[in-house]
Amino acid sequence: MGFFTGRVTCMRFRVSGRAPRNFGTDDLDRLAEHMIGKQRVASTDGSQAGWIAGDHILDTSFDLAKNVINDTLNMTMRIDEQKTPSDLLRAYYQVELKALIATNPSGRPSSKQKRQAKEYAKDRLENEAKDGRFLRRKAIPMLWDAPSNELLVGTTSISAIDRLITLFQDTFQRKFEMLSAGRQAFNLAEITNQQRNIDDARPTVYVPAHQTSDVSWVPDENSRDFLGNEFFLWLWHYLENESDSIKLSDDSEVVLMIARSLQLECPRGQFGRETFSSDGPSKLPEAHRALQAGKLPRKMGLTLVRHDAQYEITLQAETLAIAGAKLPPPEDGDDRARLEERITRVRDLLETIDLMYAAFLQHRLGDGWTKESARIKKWLHLEPKSR
Repeated sequence: MGFFTGRVTCMRFRVSGRAPRNFGTDDLDRLAEHMIGKQRVASTDGSQAGWIAGDHILDTSFDLAKNVINDTLNMTMRIDEQKTPSDLLRAYYQVELKALIATNPSGRPSSKQKRQAKEYAKDRLENEAKDGRFLRRKAIPMLWDAPSNELLVGTTSISAIDRLITLFQDTFQRKFEMLSAGRQAFNLAEITNQQRNIDDARPTVYVPAHQTSDVSWVPDENSRDFLGNEFFLWLWHYLENESDSIKLSDDSEVVLMIARSLQLECPRGQFGRETFSSDGPSKLPEAHRALQAGKLPRKMGLTLVRHDAQYEITLQAETLAIAGAKLPPPEDGDDRARLEERITRVRDLLETIDLMYAAFLQHRLGDGWTKESARIKKWLHLEPKSR
């Protein structure tokens, strides 16, 4: 069960409409109506998407005890795709072509024979595929959290999200939107009536000689997802120059460090990306030189400690997607209690990330940002030894 064991990977989405008061048998009935195999019309590529109950790839037994845990609806989307081997197709083509040219005096195939060989090889593979030998099944776990009305989807694949949009709407008659860095900035700014400041925000140019006010991976001029990149850079500067802890708006404190991995990329889309793997990747001189060349952080490994609970995650800047999150082990208890505690840990992690992002936005949208960004620019120009 994806969110209940091992490391957690997910993207976050806000579901339209009012938050569910609770989940029950009606929701399970909807899942059962749209479970895998009940799709009347497959996609043009022959693939299908539908729900499974989540215990394993063939589990279609939906049950309240299994699928409704701690005010969340636990469900799994399965995608079935025909993946015919390209090397087998080429082999069949050669076999068919050899048979067709056997009587050719020249020993060379004609254009017509090449086309026929392709058609014969394709037909042969399609006939073999009917028994399911080339079927590939992929399961994507997800949680619909009633209190927050968020949908947590256990993948970062955009193509899988596209399949989910249709399936989710057909099942629940609801839509959802990604809680990316820009969208979350608007949500958090709404609390303090600073939406106008988000509207007016433009990318900060930290290295004028190498950087541009446009960001290649945020092509939509209405998007504010570049704030995720600035969040990472602010965090990097703060941890190196201020403190290893951040006071949060709920009066709690998070202690954190950049750890394991760090990825930076040229916002112009001209000079590629660099990935650093180390216990402390942000302290590597070559990582700082990448910043000096105008590259911006896009992925960052973090170790977080809040309320005496430690989390290890990799965070993506623009989408705020989480990859490979290691959660604290559950306390001793029965199986149900351990599952419910796991949900609580996931919620605590998401809350911590939101509060950290809100702390950055308090600086980014405040009157002191001009001075603070000037300090960051000055820090960027220092040589690693001086830092």
